[in-house]
Amino acid sequence: MHKFVENIIGFALRNHILILFMTGILLVAGILCYKATPIEAYPDVTNTRVQIISQWPGRSAEEVEKFVTLPVMQQLNTIPRKTDVRSTSLFGLSVVTVLFEDGVDDFFAQQYASNRMQDISLPDGVELSIEPPSGATGEIFRYIIESDLPIREVTAIQEWVIERELLSVPGVATIASFGGEEKMFEIKVNPAELANYDLSPLQVYEAVESSNINVGGDIIQKGSQAYVVRGIGLLESIEDIENILIEVKGDTPIRIKQVATVSVSSKPRLGQVGLNDEDDLVQGIAIMLRGQNPGEVIANLKEKIEELNERILPDNVRIVPFMDRTKLVDATVSTVMKNMLEGVLLVSIIVFIFLFNWRSTFIVATVIPLAFLFAIVMLRIQGCRLI
Repeated sequence: MHKFVENIIGFALRNHILILFMTGILLVAGILCYKATPIEAYPDVTNTRVQIISQWPGRSAEEVEKFVTLPVMQQLNTIPRKTDVRSTSLFGLSVVTVLFEDGVDDFFAQQYASNRMQDISLPDGVELSIEPPSGATGEIFRYIIESDLPIREVTAIQEWVIERELLSVPGVATIASFGGEEKMFEIKVNPAELANYDLSPLQVYEAVESSNINVGGDIIQKGSQAYVVRGIGLLESIEDIENILIEVKGDTPIRIKQVATVSVSSKPRLGQVGLNDEDDLVQGIAIMLRGQNPGEVIANLKEKIEELNERILPDNVRIVPFMDRTKLVDATVSTVMKNMLEGVLLVSIIVFIFLFNWRSTFIVATVIPLAFLFAIVMLRIQGCRLI
């Protein structure tokens, strides 16, 4: 071993120009890899997973477990390279989570789960979806919406404008919304009027359901032009709902407005969001896809939010970010750099005290940052990220 070390030192002394050249290459490659390597403050050590969320409104947890959760779990048990299948059944909601072995990528897991879901038979009314691949530490950005509009209108803007725009940002898995009121049209049926016209609530429900559709017709040729025939039936206002035809009694049409009152309302609230002095706000949380660079995703989100505030949203609606992971990542990087500089300084002082030679001190001190840059290069080659 002693001879081996002597040979290495002798080779370095005889070929000092080559050593300096290779050191320069290592320095440049390390800096480039450091800039290109994603830096993450929270380590995501969880296995690859797929979550299947099914909604069956109005059904008890026992019914959801029997008719939704168990069939989904049975179908997913045939997926190769899985380690575990877990489930949760609540009122109107089923969540099935499939965990995979180490080394399984998200595309493989999502593809297999999607293929298995195509062969499953579920009851009518069940809405099934597969969550995008996001880790347990995927939350990277939070914002609130400031506006003088009614909270119901702010919620509608969040769901139909802001959320859809932010989902277009590369690296964003989903936007979770909290707070506000979900707008809905409420039909209050008058039982006395139903009995007077010999109608049932089910007939009212079926009339509304069948009327809220557009119908496509044929094409009428007229000379060199063609006209598309369509029947517009989508409900857009209270008047549209009130004029829905339920049934014709003799020559008298019975409409919704004759047996019910239609108004704009909202779903029952289970809670609300507050921040500082505001006690009723709409909040959005951006969830990042697994394996993405949080610095780039946050920068793209801020750019998109600036575009929304300046060009798309009304003047009295503004998105205000109040929390993101940038500060934590910057603090982590600052701590690492501080510790490395302190280590270089301490080693330099000790070496200079014992050797009293500035050349030897410089050579020893440069080993620490070069070793750090070499580690970055190796991480980049292996496709890893800094944590």
